Amino acid sequence: MKSLKIAVPLLLLFACYYLIPVEFRYLWQPDETRYAEISREMLASGNWVVPHFLDLRYFEKPVAGYWINNLGQWLFADSNFAVRFGALFSTILTALLVYWLTWRMQRERQTALVAAVIYLSCLEVYGIGTYAVLDPMITLWLIAAMCSFWLAAQATSVRAKAAGYLLLGLVCGMGFMTKGFLALAVPVLAVLPWVIQQRRWRELLLFGPLAIVGAVVISLPWALAIARQEPDFWHYFFWVEHIQRFAQADAQHKAPFWYYLPVLLAGSLPWLGLLPGALWRGWRQRLQDNGSLYLLGWVLMPLLFFSVAKGKLLTYILPCFAPLAILMAVYVCQAREGTARALRANGWINLLFGVVCLLAVLLILAPWSLTGHPVYGVHELTRVLLAAGIFLFWALMGGLSLYATPRRWPLAVLCPLGLALLVGQAIPQRVENAKQPQAFITAVRNELASSRYILADSPGVAAALAWEMKRSDINLFEESGELAYGLRYPDARSRLIDAAAFPGWLAQQRHSGSVALVLLLDRDDEGGPASLPEADVVYRQGRFMLYHYNQQP
Repeated sequence: MKSLKIAVPLLLLFACYYLIPVEFRYLWQPDETRYAEISREMLASGNWVVPHFLDLRYFEKPVAGYWINNLGQWLFADSNFAVRFGALFSTILTALLVYWLTWRMQRERQTALVAAVIYLSCLEVYGIGTYAVLDPMITLWLIAAMCSFWLAAQATSVRAKAAGYLLLGLVCGMGFMTKGFLALAVPVLAVLPWVIQQRRWRELLLFGPLAIVGAVVISLPWALAIARQEPDFWHYFFWVEHIQRFAQADAQHKAPFWYYLPVLLAGSLPWLGLLPGALWRGWRQRLQDNGSLYLLGWVLMPLLFFSVAKGKLLTYILPCFAPLAILMAVYVCQAREGTARALRANGWINLLFGVVCLLAVLLILAPWSLTGHPVYGVHELTRVLLAAGIFLFWALMGGLSLYATPRRWPLAVLCPLGLALLVGQAIPQRVENAKQPQAFITAVRNELASSRYILADSPGVAAALAWEMKRSDINLFEESGELAYGLRYPDARSRLIDAAAFPGWLAQQRHSGSVALVLLLDRDDEGGPASLPEADVVYRQGRFMLYHYNQQP
């Protein structure tokens, strides 16, 4: 009965965070629309070896992440929930692994449960775990790798150790097929401090080859298959997607070395107050409790690795939040000194965070903005009130956790609940009409459906058009973006239409059908390009603009 009383609220909480809201939020471009369309095309074509995007070769990522996304679309059709199912599925499995590893280390089920809850409610985990990208999937495999290594290291028989290392290789191989060679490098870096302190070099060298065998066994069939179908895949994927992105001066998403520090702090909300004490306790216990050093190395080494890399995205350090959740759970459940102060500090942080964000909404983002640069329009009072309510609720939960703190500190888990349930309805229209194309596409669906040719000036918008209209023959207008490599192939060059050549191309193609051109305008652009031929229908919604040209005889 006691277990049921705990399980039912947790399931309801999980549903409110991860299951109910995601269907009612529009997809974001370019990320979510891209991954939705790649998986749709894979299912439609039956080619589960080579990823294609708008029927173009797309070599930026391997294939296993799309397989998981395919499962969502196969089960739930073409809903927004289906698109995000891969991220949700991976995140809940990762939370179960966090529970399992905490229990293996501490042999305390309450601590394990708290670790899983902290993990699922961290802002970084929740934000990425309900967003259709591949990072929750690679996180799943990386955390599975760390669990496998711990299982092997704690085994007392040769057979059990061998099985653990083989399992380690299998999950690393799946990680490699999800996002590349980082899945092989990051676990090695993460365990190094523990291996050195425990003097486990001999064991690692003896059983490590089994992990290599496991990784090869699971990934080699696909690696050979894609090399046979697309011989230049590995050249592009290794040199461009790994060496250039992470090491060269012109790497994508460049950011300073300290970039991940504020990401780590903000991503730890609503548990930020526990972070300093948890890290300090882990450091003090590193010699007495070898699990503490294992977890600290798991946090620090990937963090340093990604900080040194030239290219940075906030999603890269998602795997660091699993050991942080365990460290915080152990601290709050088992520490004696300083815990009460940390719990009160956590309540104050949540209270102040909610109040500051509430004031930012009402004084800066609202139509009556004191800065003179509002984000919400004068007609969006309901959205302003919803956004204010999100952070008022956050502050309220933080404030309530300050009273009778030893009993009420778990209320912090409710702080992001308003955000989870209402954020889709609180997003300003100017953001929606620039980053979420689905509403615009719905408004012009008749014109799009009647068009023989559809063009878009960005891959993200093109992906949204392809996903919504269930057709992958969307052409690119002027900008190739991430599809530049795929467009270099001789059979794909006609898919990119230059602006200067567009009038001539249009005059020719209108004889065989109508043409729709969708543009994503710049923020300060009052209208579309003046050089475009006059259209029969022009429609604008925010920064999205449609030019529709009827068929001519």
